[in-house]
Amino acid sequence: MTSKRFVVLLTVLAAVLLPALAWAQAPVIPKLSMELAAGQADPQEVSTLLEILFLLTILSIAPAILLTMTSFTRIIIVFHFIRQAMGTQQMPPNQILAALAIFMTMVIMYPVGKTINETALQPYMNETINFTEALTRAQVPIRQFMFKHTREKDLSIFYSITKEPRPENKEEVPTIMLVAAYTISELKTGFTIGFLIYIPFLILDMVVASILLAMGMMMLPPVMISLPFKILLFILIDGWNLLVGSLVNTFQ
Repeated sequence: MTSKRFVVLLTVLAAVLLPALAWAQAPVIPKLSMELAAGQADPQEVSTLLEILFLLTILSIAPAILLTMTSFTRIIIVFHFIRQAMGTQQMPPNQILAALAIFMTMVIMYPVGKTINETALQPYMNETINFTEALTRAQVPIRQFMFKHTREKDLSIFYSITKEPRPENKEEVPTIMLVAAYTISELKTGFTIGFLIYIPFLILDMVVASILLAMGMMMLPPVMISLPFKILLFILIDGWNLLVGSLVNTFQ
């Protein structure tokens, strides 16, 4: 009986002491702290902390930046129209179209990214310029890209809304207004390209419908008959190559 009590006691002690010993011997994980003591804040530390917070904020809104400040908007709209015009429903899937649009955006925006890297990122990493100067330099290439594809009419809408005085040059245009106007311009351009894409497929649907009507096959859906012909036409003209190449050329 005594031996049983002794075994139970050893078991309890092992259950209590072993986790504590393992915790005591475990390596200490460094703690990341973003706190500043009151009255003892170094301006350099405050600046570094603000830069970290700014970078975290940029990462959180990165999808919105991708959608509104690059070529992604126009590309994804055109892809949607081509799928609707062909009548293939969910083929290609949305994930495939979005992935292709992202890679095309990376290719189209490569010159802009290269300029930002050479004029802003690398000098900042080499500590030749401060963070504010790097941010100012990084805005120049992306603003030039957006100005190139933004209509003045779309930009004037937001000045009419905000009642702000009209700028005398491009440097006076706030980036927020430029992004909003650029997005509207991209929507209009995407819908214009989508309309042009619809025309040949619409003509093919009308031809098939007329043939079926002349043959007295009014109960047969024309879309079901025209779908294979639209896919065949798209394959014969190498549609994806033609579409992707034409989209890229619209940003040149």
